[in-house]
Amino acid sequence: MIQPSDDRRPAMTPQLAVRVAVVGTIALAMFAIIFFRLWFLQVLSTTQYAHAATQNQTRTVDVPAPRGEVTDRFGNALVRSQLGFDVKINAPALPVPVTLANVAHPPHPDYLVYRKLAAVLGMSMHRQKCTIASAVAPVHPITVRLAPISCTIAKGLQQLPYASVTVAPGVSTYVQTYLDERQTEFRGVTVQPVYQRTYLDGSLAAQVLGTVGPITPEVLGVSGPTVTRREIAHSRFKGLPESAQVGQSGLEYAYDSALRGIDGQQKVEVNAFGQFEGYGTPKQPVPGDTLKTTLDSKLQQVGEQALQQSINTNPPADGGAFVAMNPQDGEIYAMGSNPTYNPSVFTKPVSTAEFQQLFGPNANDPQQNRAYQSAGATGSAFKMITATAALQSGAWGVSSSYDDTGQFCFTGSTLCLHNSGHAAYGVVDMVKALEVSDDVFFYHLGALLNADPAKYPNGGALQQWAHKYGIGRKTGIDLPGEDPGTLPSPRQQADSYYHEEVPCEKATGAYAGHPKHPASQGGCGIAANPYWTIGDNVNAAVGQGDDQVTPLQLAVAYGAMANGGAVVTPHVGDEIESPNGTVLTRIAPPAKRHLSINPTYRQTIMQGLRDAASQPGGTSYDVMGSFGEPVYGKTGTAQYIVNGAEQDYAWYACFVPASATTRPIVVVVTVEKGGFGDVGAAPVARELLSQWFFGKSGGYHAGTSTTL
Repeated sequence: MIQPSDDRRPAMTPQLAVRVAVVGTIALAMFAIIFFRLWFLQVLSTTQYAHAATQNQTRTVDVPAPRGEVTDRFGNALVRSQLGFDVKINAPALPVPVTLANVAHPPHPDYLVYRKLAAVLGMSMHRQKCTIASAVAPVHPITVRLAPISCTIAKGLQQLPYASVTVAPGVSTYVQTYLDERQTEFRGVTVQPVYQRTYLDGSLAAQVLGTVGPITPEVLGVSGPTVTRREIAHSRFKGLPESAQVGQSGLEYAYDSALRGIDGQQKVEVNAFGQFEGYGTPKQPVPGDTLKTTLDSKLQQVGEQALQQSINTNPPADGGAFVAMNPQDGEIYAMGSNPTYNPSVFTKPVSTAEFQQLFGPNANDPQQNRAYQSAGATGSAFKMITATAALQSGAWGVSSSYDDTGQFCFTGSTLCLHNSGHAAYGVVDMVKALEVSDDVFFYHLGALLNADPAKYPNGGALQQWAHKYGIGRKTGIDLPGEDPGTLPSPRQQADSYYHEEVPCEKATGAYAGHPKHPASQGGCGIAANPYWTIGDNVNAAVGQGDDQVTPLQLAVAYGAMANGGAVVTPHVGDEIESPNGTVLTRIAPPAKRHLSINPTYRQTIMQGLRDAASQPGGTSYDVMGSFGEPVYGKTGTAQYIVNGAEQDYAWYACFVPASATTRPIVVVVTVEKGGFGDVGAAPVARELLSQWFFGKSGGYHAGTSTTL
């Protein structure tokens, strides 16, 4: 009988059992890990990843607020903001980050972006001459051949590394939409909405209006190549990002907080690949407020044209300034400075080379507002202040007279000073001395007014009254960077000598211990010696020596004479208005102080100023004698040594006081190297008065008087 076969499998060996157990354990562990991870993602991290997913689908783009308008006193816009779209390239964000080392030969991925972008913008890809400022010598740029886009990037990298570079400003909305919808094709390329400042009258009132730009160390007044958040947090720009656009100078700086507005935000929706999907609900920006100024734009225009004409007519004149102000309340009707510039240049990136050309050492400081940021000797225009001090102190009387023989000699010295042209006016009183601008007479007053420097370190009556008028201190105008000028006195002279002249003389050159400017060769010329002498006061009495006065300070001083003694606070701002026209703030600063000038003394000085402008023989009669309103004016001619040669700087200060039929105005003009005051400055003042009172130019009346 055949037995059935045994179909049972042989028993598993111990070795195989171990292997199966190990593999099973590993598989179980792996499934456990995967299950736990899935549970962690689905249960524990749901909120976190849902939030992350939302963030991945939304981008936030800042929408800058339009800065408020700046208008003249009649509501005519001087500056406004215009919305545009700029195409920018962020070099580090390109497919291959670009640096100055590889910008000339862009990597292939970057080249493809450039080529596509050039096609959209209608730009050439052919290499052309590209001038790039050298970091070592900005005034000696280098020239290479680059495509326009590469050239723009190179210039941007040279000027501000890692900052976005504007490739095409003011593109159409079609270009904006096209690029926004294809962000993956244009890595590193963005389209940003911008509000550019538009200066409707070009360079008109450029230094008064000011400019707008990014927050820089210069605008913060800090050292270092860049600014920090901490520095911004402790400045007038607290809470703003480093990229914010703020006022840099002029009214834009002074009223930045009102003009700036509040930026908005735009949510841009993209998919997981970064492709544009649409826009979210925007947070609208809040426009800045409107600044209404006290400026009369037509008067401003006439003043600038007349000043330029005087400079052109009187070589080697190369600069100047004017102020037209209401002597009653300090409203600035017009304020001009020459040379000037067009602020629009700062609405786009400015290369170092271009900046040097426009504003470098050879440009004569066009950004400086010479009307209140530059002080100098005024010459005889200062005599109104000297006359006040002499009469008020009792050193001179309204009926006192002086025999002008043509020279003033210092007691016990052979040194004598003379009138312009060595004229001798004979017996004169205060009125006549002002009319003809008698230097010898005022030299005499300067000597009478000198005080013992040991007892009066701040000076005598001359310095006291000049200080009251505002000489040597800021007027408080609502513009930044005002120069306080200098009021010479024994203390000021000693301080200037020991703290400025001596350190300058001790400055060593190639050989240690050898001064660059030894005293034996005239020193630095900051202060001749620390000791006050009668000669210093004599010089100060005629607006020479260390007298340093801004046109605005002189306008405030003459304004005080015109209005009866009020030292007004000049201001350019008039009102701050909301975008819908609601007046938010009225700007009307009170007077600084009131001078108690004896009415008889004031009338005496007023008569002298009136005769100087209206009587034959008066220093500005040929310019102002035929004017249709009563002008009270004083010429001034200050001598400067420029490049070893003596130059005359022209000044003219005048006013027409308020009456039942006239609107008061005070005008001060200075023309650097413009000759005598009647020749260089008075004709400009007449043009301003003609426009103010008659609404038109009266024709340029050239002056001929050569009296200082």
